[in-house]
Amino acid sequence: MNLTGRNVELRPASSADVDARLSLGNHADIIEMFGVSRSDVRPLTREGAGQWLQKLIGNPTAWVIDVHGRLVGEIRLDNLDPHDRRATMAVGIFDPQLLGKGLGSESIRLVLEHAFTHLRLHRIGTRVLAYNTRAIRVYEKCGFVQEGREREAAFVNDTWHDDVMMGLLETEYQGPK
Repeated sequence: MNLTGRNVELRPASSADVDARLSLGNHADIIEMFGVSRSDVRPLTREGAGQWLQKLIGNPTAWVIDVHGRLVGEIRLDNLDPHDRRATMAVGIFDPQLLGKGLGSESIRLVLEHAFTHLRLHRIGTRVLAYNTRAIRVYEKCGFVQEGREREAAFVNDTWHDDVMMGLLETEYQGPK
C-alpha cells in the first residue's frame, strides 16, 4: 500500500530498488546514527543492497521513502503485535543532502496515520541513541514522548551510549497536520 504526502511517497520496495539503494551508499555520518562505529562502516555492496531490499520486501509494514521518483530512505513498523496493538518504528534518510528538509517528519506522520487509523494500533515505540539529537527532535515534533533511558546500551566509537526510549499512544496522536 502506498502512502502519499506532499513531498514524499511511501511505497513498497521492489527489485528495481537495489541499484538506487546502492547508489546512495553508506555515509558514515548517517550510519553512525544507526549505532555503527565509524571504523566499522564499509562501502555498500550489491549484496548488501540486496539484503536490505529483502528485509524490506519481507515486511508488509515497510516502505521506501520516495521523493520525486527517487529512493532516499526507508521507514518501517517492526515487531507488530496484533494482540497488544503495538509496534516499533524505524526511519532512515540515506542521502546526507536531504537531511533537515522535513522528509523524515512527513514520512513518520504518514505512517502514524496509517498505523493508528488503518492498522488500529494503540502504541508505537522507538529507541534512539542519545547522541542522535536530530532524530529525537523529529520524533518529538511528531508527538512522541521520551519515556525512559536505557543506560550504556550501545557501544559505538569505543564509547558507551544511552538509548532513549520514546513512544506515542493512539490517545496522544493528533492526526494529520
